[in-house]
Amino acid sequence: MTSAEIRKRFLDFFEKRGHSILPSASLVPENDPSVLFNTAGMQPLVPYLLGEKHPNGSRLADVQKCVRTNDIDEVGDNTHLTFFEMMGNWSLGDYWKKESIQWSYDLLTSLDEGFGLNPQRLYVTCFEGDSNAPKDEESAQIWEEIFKKNGVTGERIYFRPKEKNWWSAGDNGPCGPDTEMFYDLTGDLDKGMTLEEYLKADESQKVVEIWNNVFMEYLSKDGKVVEKLQNRNVDTGSGFERVVAVIQGKNNVFDTDLFTPITEHLRENPSTSIIKSERIIADHVRTAIFLIADGVVPSNTDRGYILRRLIRRAVRHADLMKLPPNFLPTIIPIVEEIYKDIYPYLKDGRPKITSEITQEEERFRKTLSDGMKQFQKLSTENISGEEAFTLFSTYGFPIELIQELAKEKNIKVDVTGFNNAFRLHQKASRVGAEEKFKGGLAGTGEMEIKYHTATHLLHQALRDVLGKSVTQKGSNITSERLRFDFAFERKMTDDEKMNVQNIVNEKIQAKLPVQKVTMKKEDAEKTGALHFFGDKYGEEVNVYFIGEKIEEAYSKEYCGGPHTENTGSLGKFIITKEEAVSAGVRRIKAILE
Repeated sequence: MTSAEIRKRFLDFFEKRGHSILPSASLVPENDPSVLFNTAGMQPLVPYLLGEKHPNGSRLADVQKCVRTNDIDEVGDNTHLTFFEMMGNWSLGDYWKKESIQWSYDLLTSLDEGFGLNPQRLYVTCFEGDSNAPKDEESAQIWEEIFKKNGVTGERIYFRPKEKNWWSAGDNGPCGPDTEMFYDLTGDLDKGMTLEEYLKADESQKVVEIWNNVFMEYLSKDGKVVEKLQNRNVDTGSGFERVVAVIQGKNNVFDTDLFTPITEHLRENPSTSIIKSERIIADHVRTAIFLIADGVVPSNTDRGYILRRLIRRAVRHADLMKLPPNFLPTIIPIVEEIYKDIYPYLKDGRPKITSEITQEEERFRKTLSDGMKQFQKLSTENISGEEAFTLFSTYGFPIELIQELAKEKNIKVDVTGFNNAFRLHQKASRVGAEEKFKGGLAGTGEMEIKYHTATHLLHQALRDVLGKSVTQKGSNITSERLRFDFAFERKMTDDEKMNVQNIVNEKIQAKLPVQKVTMKKEDAEKTGALHFFGDKYGEEVNVYFIGEKIEEAYSKEYCGGPHTENTGSLGKFIITKEEAVSAGVRRIKAILE
């Protein structure tokens, strides 16, 4: 079964069961200020998991693009990727555990309309309970009945602790137990296993997780369950690439039809065969293509920094494989072909994608050239760990290159000292990544909601002052400030910044109502409502508008909310900084007082 067939089977399966099929949202989050990228399938649906009514109903399904880089150093093994897709279906106060679990089983095992996996190789885990919430006997009982009905014998169901089978967005908000499905990759474990045997099989990756159903039935406060939710939700999901590998009988994601055209292209060129480098190049270039297509450009901060790091790592591994300079752009049309029926916009974006990757490689090679000058200045006796780390962090020199150059000069490198400095760097990076990539139901406090509404006013004010070419490139909101990135070619003047600030404050002082209307997408487009995140919307959309009537509203945008009810509650708007993010992209920081 090809990856295209697997994707279609998943969507058809849930559409047949009353689910509205949503297109993937952009990799750049529209309404979640807690993350740089959409890192999970549920993130674009955050407002609806919190109670907003979704314009497409209470049963939803999609295949969502995601990017995660907190495990970037693991890319090259059998399963880790920076770009991946999540298959998911949701019940927003609709069906519950029985339907959800039964459909998961049917999807995985049905020969007629599912993936046709062998049910004798399926194992599941459930929440074991703790002082916060009871043992999930209900899910276990449903699984027992399903297994019995289908002749699946042996020990299959394992109760696991909170860190394994409980989902929460943080200390406050919806939460609940989950049940996870695992598949035996070996085919040798089909008589069931004890818990101890299962744990060993899991640790050695003889079994892999292929599906996960989260049952959001509780509300937590300060990390403690305080009550049951009136509106219970089901959030299910699975990594598309991993499922494709399992169905295609592969032990790693890179041997599937999602990657083999890329890896075969790499092997066609005169090069040194290095499997890990091959996989890193395939993964990183694929991710870079999707990021650039969604509006991200290389820079030294935030999303742009992640993109820059991916391209430069790909260049380094291309050099290790002795591939020619400017080889990476030759991968672009191959990725386009793989996804031509799913993401046709990649082909339209080829000139921009090619330009950004080519320019970033050129910038990186200049940095390497500058680094060589620095290397020549170092001690003739040895290179300290601190000096090695400076070459790595400032000039992008991998430790292997430093050692190779040192060997040519007959000097030594303090690898241990470098590794210690590198570990400290990784630790600091992960702390930052945990904040940037924590995901979940964040940014819904009183001040975050005010800043979200103020961002809409700022966006329109910028268009009023600078022109209609201004388009949103991203935003980040905390309880202390807003940050808004937008397309514009030059630095704003002081007068322009003051005009924008005054317009926003005028709209705040006018105490305009903030209203929402749900309408057909084609009708929403006719109103002139702004939307800058690709073709990610379903047949119906929510439009938030600021003013008495949508026809005369000051601001109107496709948005999932939440917002204040009136601009008068925002306070005084003050622009604190305007700066460049990258070529053609500016950033404004502002506060409310």
